[in-house]
Amino acid sequence: MNAVLRILAWLLAIALVALPVVAVLNGWVGTERWPLAKLRVHGEFERVPAEDLQKALLPYAQAGYFAVKLQDAQHAVEKLPWVESARVRKQWPDVLEVSIVEHKPFARWGKDRLLSEQGRLFAVPHGLENAPLPELDGPDAKTAEVVELYNDSRALFAPAGVDVRKVAMDARGSWSLALNSGTEIIVGRNDARSRLSRFVRVLPQLTRTQVPIERADLRYTNGFTLSWGTPPPATKQTQDRT
Repeated sequence: MNAVLRILAWLLAIALVALPVVAVLNGWVGTERWPLAKLRVHGEFERVPAEDLQKALLPYAQAGYFAVKLQDAQHAVEKLPWVESARVRKQWPDVLEVSIVEHKPFARWGKDRLLSEQGRLFAVPHGLENAPLPELDGPDAKTAEVVELYNDSRALFAPAGVDVRKVAMDARGSWSLALNSGTEIIVGRNDARSRLSRFVRVLPQLTRTQVPIERADLRYTNGFTLSWGTPPPATKQTQDRT
């Protein structure tokens, strides 16, 4: 029993001595005795201004090598426009290293966001408000499905010389498309690819006339309905032949 008491007494004595030392040491290394004076950036980036990057990291670099909060610094960088992901590290004695991956726009998403090539949604940066990008829309959790149907439908319509300008999924899972010819296509919820394939097979025959297709409704088991637009005005050569 005496041995146990002696051990407890020694532990208490060590704790009483160590705690003030630890407190002093934490205060000492937590000051600006070792400031991070150098910023080293890795990665290919074109749209993230260097001054914005420095401004985002300055409050954390000033904390010093031992006190810098790397996770908070990383989050600050990732909030910058055009930054898709970032990694912040430190290197002795005074270097803060940052690796950046920029967003690469793939398409518009809804009214005020873009979809990156990595499938990330981000706000439309200044200067890209009118960029010629495909228009996609749908629930945020369905970005992969919308992109997949967009790619599939482009491959289907390409042999007919038509491109897909817009693909959208509504909240109920119903699909709609818009072609660069101006045709709106209502696909519905089920069998989207098979319905589009059936329509594409007869599209060359439908476009032989000069009357444009305004709207195609594919929500039928064995067919579809068409709404025709206004024929283009006859050219002088055509008028002379009549």
